[in-house]
Amino acid sequence: MTGTDEAAAATAAAEAAVTADEALYVLTAVLLTPAQFPSVLGDDFPEACAALGLEPYAGGYGMVLGQDGAGARWTVVVDDVSLVAVAIASWDCGMEYDLSPDERTVVAALPGWPLELAVAAPGVAPPHDPEPEPDDDGTVLPPLTPPDTSVWGAPQRRLGADEVALQWAMWREQISDGGEAETASPDGEAEAASPDGEAQAPGPVGEAEADPADVTAEKAPDDGRPDADSISVAAGDDVTDADSPPAPADATGTATADAPNDLHARVEQVLAEVRQYLDSPPPLGRVRSNFAPGGARMLRADGPGWSIVARTDDIAFVLLDDEPGQVVPVGRGPQLPGLLEALDAMAVRPS
Repeated sequence: MTGTDEAAAATAAAEAAVTADEALYVLTAVLLTPAQFPSVLGDDFPEACAALGLEPYAGGYGMVLGQDGAGARWTVVVDDVSLVAVAIASWDCGMEYDLSPDERTVVAALPGWPLELAVAAPGVAPPHDPEPEPDDDGTVLPPLTPPDTSVWGAPQRRLGADEVALQWAMWREQISDGGEAETASPDGEAEAASPDGEAQAPGPVGEAEADPADVTAEKAPDDGRPDADSISVAAGDDVTDADSPPAPADATGTATADAPNDLHARVEQVLAEVRQYLDSPPPLGRVRSNFAPGGARMLRADGPGWSIVARTDDIAFVLLDDEPGQVVPVGRGPQLPGLLEALDAMAVRPS
């Protein structure tokens, strides 16, 4: 198993540079598998691998992010997924774990970090990219850098979906604040989402406590997820007509009077696209299923310009590239439960 030709060509020089400093101070590690990968890197597993110059090996990889003795940033990719998974689980439980992959498991040693980290190894120089090393052909590959999330776009949309999944209870309560919240429905009719998933009379859509103009993702030190308050629930105005959804937001997250009222139609288009996944399976990792309380499953589906987060026993939320900072709830209705069940059946799951 190897990475792409470009990654393979750079690995020898990169490994030599790391070895020259005799140590890699491990700061964090993440999994890169079809069921679990940093979604900021892509909508699916092959796209995330391509961002790192790796082949989409179905068994997946582990990524170890650290600094060498001179403080340079390095990302070491290994094929010992189990070792990295045990380390992550131990750290999550507050236990110490010495993550030292065997050099025989190293697939690539890549300069730079693909994710934003706010931590550094003690006793070494501040994090910086290593001096570029040309490969055998004299080509100098740029170091890995985190995707730009300073403006709303695909990476920040995916980070927003990560946060909705992580803070599901908060977002669920938020749209029900004050009673009910009108939602889009998979069958094309507006309905209200209540805490038990039943349709009720339309009411005001909930609004995030944060300023809706603030759509810049604040990244956590270890995994690059945005803070929940940096994303505002779609529309702070009362909505009573299913055919008159709130006006889309501009780049500042503020509703614009002259924007077309097509948010409802856009969500319906996304739901139609995700239904197509049932007939034409998408790339690996586009649909993922994870554990959720109460025996339910937390579903995640991504596509060109959109992300869906849903619980199999509840509603769904949609985020769009062309609706900055908005999280649109989708009520259960008569069709959503069946759609979610079918997606869960085809989704990849953590082993």
